[in-house]
Amino acid sequence: MIQPKTIALIAGFFVLVVVALSATFELHQTQQALLLRFGEPVPDRGLVTDPGLHFKMPLIESVVFLDNRILDLESSSQEVLASDNQRLEVDAFVRYKIANALKFYQTVGSVANADNQLASVLNSAVRRVLGEASQTQIVRDDRAGLTAKIRDQVNREAERFGVSINDARIRRVDLPRQISEKVFDRMRTERAREAAEYRALGQQEAQQIRSSAQRDATVIVAEAQQQGDSMRGDGEAERNRIFADAFNPGPDFFAFYRSMQAYDASLKDKNARFVISPRSDFFRFFDSPPGKAAKAATP
Repeated sequence: MIQPKTIALIAGFFVLVVVALSATFELHQTQQALLLRFGEPVPDRGLVTDPGLHFKMPLIESVVFLDNRILDLESSSQEVLASDNQRLEVDAFVRYKIANALKFYQTVGSVANADNQLASVLNSAVRRVLGEASQTQIVRDDRAGLTAKIRDQVNREAERFGVSINDARIRRVDLPRQISEKVFDRMRTERAREAAEYRALGQQEAQQIRSSAQRDATVIVAEAQQQGDSMRGDGEAERNRIFADAFNPGPDFFAFYRSMQAYDASLKDKNARFVISPRSDFFRFFDSPPGKAAKAATP
């Protein structure tokens, strides 16, 4: 049976262990801690930032751990009315860090609450700054300057929560869906009109090129035909001259040669029939090689 003294020693040991454990806490590199005594920061050591093992007074002191890293906050998409009455859907984000742990703990208490507060501040700053700018400035001309204004305004408001803004940016700027569809339809119509215009210009230019080519081809063919006829006429004239020079000394031979050509042209067709007298002048070379017509017999 265990003696009462032994039980007391064991109980005392466990109490000592519990007290020892409650008197220490471990701080990671990504954390900072607030050391509170009855809800108030402990003088001279209320903020702990060095990682490692630290001590506190058990039962009367408590520790609140806070993130020491740069935190991200993504705001939901919101519709903004620009100064030129153009509606835009804007997405923005901020990156912030807990700069004053005590103020942060006293005002918002946790990162989740800080995100809610900063989201409201960010949305207000975005609407306020972009409401004073035109669509062209927001989308193209002055986006960097507007982003800097949003960051400065959010940073001033965020100081109340003990945080500092490292960065604040506009992630996306779009037209609302209904307006975007109308704009895209108008763009498609405009592109279709431009495409039809380009096709019409191309067809017109192609027709002009074809007409020019046909005209040039007609001129070239006509000139070639004219040149060919001229050369053909010169050749025939030269041939006739050669014939004349060859047959002038012997007119009888020329008459014989021309008759032979006429026979060849006339009798080439086997089915050719002539209704003509054999004594006609056409067949004079059949009866007499010199081509003299035979005299009719005297009765």
